[in-house]
Amino acid sequence: MKFSVILPAHNEEQFLQGALNSIKKASEAFPGEVETIVSLNRCSDKTEEIAIKNGAAVVREERKCLSAIRNAGVKAAGGEIVLTLDADSRMSPDTLSEIEARLSSGKYIGGGALILPERWSLGLVVTALYLAPFIFRFDWNLSAGLFWCRKEDFWAVGGFNENLISVEDLDFARKLKDYGKRKGKKYGTLWKAGITTSCRKMDRFGDWFFIRHPLLGFRLLTGRDRKAADLYYYDFNDKSPKT
Repeated sequence: MKFSVILPAHNEEQFLQGALNSIKKASEAFPGEVETIVSLNRCSDKTEEIAIKNGAAVVREERKCLSAIRNAGVKAAGGEIVLTLDADSRMSPDTLSEIEARLSSGKYIGGGALILPERWSLGLVVTALYLAPFIFRFDWNLSAGLFWCRKEDFWAVGGFNENLISVEDLDFARKLKDYGKRKGKKYGTLWKAGITTSCRKMDRFGDWFFIRHPLLGFRLLTGRDRKAADLYYYDFNDKSPKT
């Protein structure tokens, strides 16, 4: 198996089919060489049913910890190359081809991808500008959204840090980049084969949510604020309080 695509999923029945369809499209260039693993987390809807119907394997991890949820999927992976994609996002049709080309070149350790929202608004632009200095204190050259690397390198950096309940993605990106430097390789970003992600949290909370609640972004970026992480990630649904 060449590729294993891991999707962490907590009650994703509204979005999972779109993610799976995008993986199937990208897999056309690699017949029989792509597996999809949905890592179920406290699901009470039809997420598992949709995953199985589409031929995906499923694993379970019940902790409120995205690191643990993603790691559980990678542990079950049989592919040489692993990717993590959120269940409310869609990859480009060229994503897998671009990843193979970069890794085959021997120049890249792995990397992330350009992230585009499914819609734009003034509130989203202002929010992105507000959060950018906090996010990129990790490293201005990092990207996230969809992570890709060889499975052996994923575990060489320890996978996602299960002591973090948020910003585990930026932490992983920094670890992978530093590891790549030691190996003489670069951290890459898929600029032409990025991902499109839903705006469901903004649809629920409002496009100006972080501007109205400026401290929440900082609290999430500590990686250890359980109340903030539960509000915005683990207990989020379309009926979550707008606060």
